[in-house]
Amino acid sequence: MKKLPVFTLGVEEEYQIIDPETRDLRSHLSKIVDGAKIILNEQVKAEMHQSVVEVGTNICKNVDEAEKEIKFLRTKIVELADKQNLIVGGAGTHPFSKWQDQPITDDPRYHTIVNELQDAARSNLIFGMHCHVGIENREIGLQLMNQACYFLPHIFALSTNSPFWEGRQTGYKSFRTKVFDKFPRTGLPEYFDSVASYDNFLETLVKTNCIDNPKKIWWDLRLHPFYDTIEFRICDMSLTVEETMCIVSVIQAVVAKLYKLNLHNMSFNIYRLALIKENKFRAARYGIEGHMIDFGLQKEVETRMLILELLEFVDDVVDELGSRDHINYVHEILKNGTGAAKQLAVFEKTNDLTKVVDFITGEFTKGL
Repeated sequence: MKKLPVFTLGVEEEYQIIDPETRDLRSHLSKIVDGAKIILNEQVKAEMHQSVVEVGTNICKNVDEAEKEIKFLRTKIVELADKQNLIVGGAGTHPFSKWQDQPITDDPRYHTIVNELQDAARSNLIFGMHCHVGIENREIGLQLMNQACYFLPHIFALSTNSPFWEGRQTGYKSFRTKVFDKFPRTGLPEYFDSVASYDNFLETLVKTNCIDNPKKIWWDLRLHPFYDTIEFRICDMSLTVEETMCIVSVIQAVVAKLYKLNLHNMSFNIYRLALIKENKFRAARYGIEGHMIDFGLQKEVETRMLILELLEFVDDVVDELGSRDHINYVHEILKNGTGAAKQLAVFEKTNDLTKVVDFITGEFTKGL
């Protein structure tokens, strides 16, 4: 039997920095990032808005190693925030903060983006979780990227955690993706038949001054232009470490399963982008509580059922990856709801968005 390679992981999380009195987002004036760099070096950086901190793990051999790093990073950022009399939370959007009130980080990179994209950039006050899975062979990586697109709405549905925007209940389980849609070069990736075709596309954008850096392709999934990874960028920022590691383990298992099919000269069907977009919309609107399209059966199926089918699909690689416990947490999400459902339940009970913020910040440290 052919043994699977090690599918290394890198996890990036974007945190909300919050005033404990008002519960509004608040600028940390780079103090948290500057303090963190002494301990964490390049594992922490400022984001476009001053009330956001981004962290990233080192290259991890497996999900357990990534979990330890994420717990360490969350703990350190909480400690540094506390020294500034601030608290930290994890969700795809803040329940009521307004982007107009949030200062932009004084950095040439962000000034360039704001100058180009104007209010689309200024209003991009959103928080995501990105997951890199290591693939040494870029040609195989591209094939897996094409095939993995089908599963993006399923993974996204599990992560939905942004039902509020600027003090309003949006009707979506993930409004973060609606905000990000204003950016160019976002959403589901195009199909590419070869790495040469993919690289030629990137080079054309650079040559024609559409972008100055191939990293400005902000698709939900991309073959990274500089690292030997496939990067999943579709997920909302999770409330808890457990939720993050569950979703990371599903992502890794999907890549491993598609790789295993490739080893046996098989592949997963590639479906039209227009159809996958339908499922992505349904995941944003309803999370795990609605229906998505089963393209094979050509009918609507409960999203929960399709996610259970996804677990069956990846089951034969999970033990080799050592991620069984993390994968099993999917059943807890299916039973208790995603972060969005939990936020909405708090609001329904209290009719108070500051209580929702209290819930978000309380969950952030759970299990650390």
